[in-house]
Amino acid sequence: MELKVNGTVHKIDVEPDMPLLWALREVLGLTGTKYGCGVAQCGACSVQLNGELVRSCSIPVASAAGQMITTVEGLSKDSSHAVQQAWIALDIPQCGYCQSGQVMAAVALLNRVPKPTDADIDAAMTNICRCGTYFFELRINGSQRYPCFGGFDTKRCVYAQVGTYGKSACQGRRGRHCG
Repeated sequence: MELKVNGTVHKIDVEPDMPLLWALREVLGLTGTKYGCGVAQCGACSVQLNGELVRSCSIPVASAAGQMITTVEGLSKDSSHAVQQAWIALDIPQCGYCQSGQVMAAVALLNRVPKPTDADIDAAMTNICRCGTYFFELRINGSQRYPCFGGFDTKRCVYAQVGTYGKSACQGRRGRHCG
């Protein structure tokens, strides 16, 4: 079977019902996409399939054959994608486990809705932070600041301020000012 991942076609020999996640990680060596829950709830395994965000742990690899798959590695080779740059500028990562899925969800949202409302953010950013330890403030396309906590029972947010970083207005992890 053939998978088109990050612009490259790969021939792989796997069972058709293997989850796409395992084909990406174990067969192709793209380990940026993480295993979190295995039931499509946490979002650590998020990738784009033909531009749409999917949870790769629940997609049989045969269903993805012939379609365009984009992983976090495919956004850029050097972390130069605008969302990745915003992540770095705002000093967001903590343990990092959920970050690739969070970045992919933010990219998908901003591709669909360049200036998302609170409702758009709440609907799109359903990924769960595994460690639940980070706190930061963020700006979305120059709008007001949103306090955002990671964790299972708190509001999830998009943390990308694409194009207008406004470092002086952000607060990094554990209250460290990043501007």
